[in-house]
Amino acid sequence: MQSATTRFNRNSLILTLKRYSSAVCNMEQTILLPSLLRDVPSDEVWDCEAAEETCRDLYDSYIMLKAIRNTVESSLVLQDDLKTKNKDLDKTLESLLDTDPEALFHFHLRGLFSVMSELTKKTQSLTEKYLDIIGVAN
Repeated sequence: MQSATTRFNRNSLILTLKRYSSAVCNMEQTILLPSLLRDVPSDEVWDCEAAEETCRDLYDSYIMLKAIRNTVESSLVLQDDLKTKNKDLDKTLESLLDTDPEALFHFHLRGLFSVMSELTKKTQSLTEKYLDIIGVAN
C-alpha cells in the first residue's frame, strides 16, 4: 500500500526540480536587499565565460536564478527566447536526432539533472555570499 504522499527516489527529476525551487525560495527569503549584490563580481568560472552578457555580477545571477525557477515552475518559455538561445544547440543536436529515441531521452535527462544540480549549487553559493556581505555567520 502506498502512502498518500509520493516518495521520490533521491535522483528523481521531480525531486531535483523541487530542490532547485527550494534553494531559490531560500535565497529570496534570505536576500532581503538584492541591490547589495550589484557590482559584486562572481567568482564562478562559468559566470564569466558562458553567461557573460547576462550575468555580470551577483545581482544579475540572482535575477537569472529567479527567472529560471519561474520558468521551471510555470513551464512557460517565450518562443523568441528559445530561438535565440538554441541556435548553437540546434547544430549539435541535429546529429542526435537520428539516434534511438530512448537514448536521446536519457541523454537529455542526464543533462537536465546536471544543469539543475549546478543551478542549485549556484543558488546556495549566492545566498552564502550575500550572508557574508551583510556580515551574518552561516
